[in-house]
Amino acid sequence: MLVRSLTFAALLAITGPVIAADSDAPLAKELGKARPLVVIAPSSADPTLRGLNEALKDPATQAGFKERNLVLYSVAQMIGKREDKNLEQQTTMALIRELKLGASKGTKVILIGKDGERHMLKDDDSGGTIEPEDIFKAVDELPATEKAVTAPEPVAAAAEPKPKDSKAAKPAKPAKPAAPPKPLED
Repeated sequence: MLVRSLTFAALLAITGPVIAADSDAPLAKELGKARPLVVIAPSSADPTLRGLNEALKDPATQAGFKERNLVLYSVAQMIGKREDKNLEQQTTMALIRELKLGASKGTKVILIGKDGERHMLKDDDSGGTIEPEDIFKAVDELPATEKAVTAPEPVAAAAEPKPKDSKAAKPAKPAKPAAPPKPLED
């Protein structure tokens, strides 16, 4: 009995973090589907973040974002947003952990390709803005292998095999009940 308990505890210790990491990783959900553009700013009044949000009000810029499969994630004062919709606090923290950036004062703009590779577009505290054209240029310069990445297709359920002859098949005999298991000895 002790051996089974220890085995179960070890299994939970190994698989627990893996399951937890898969459940709340926002960038992993975008892998193969879209290119996340992550802006991490010290405040919501940051010029880079405000300039990017203002530029996204322009229909031409929105069309450029959609054409390149860009998704804007922003984090300002520990409040996360995905395309101007608030994220839960746990999801925001998972986003920050997933990027593994470390501490800094300045604004960071990170482009993440469909293949998951990160490209730092801005990492400073100068207060300057980043233009959408610079982002579009960075996306257009990505390698061709990254552009070819697509989301994995969900596995379709296997089709049931059809009977060989078209006649109605006889119903199968019910199976014999299994013998009760023998008790384990420790």
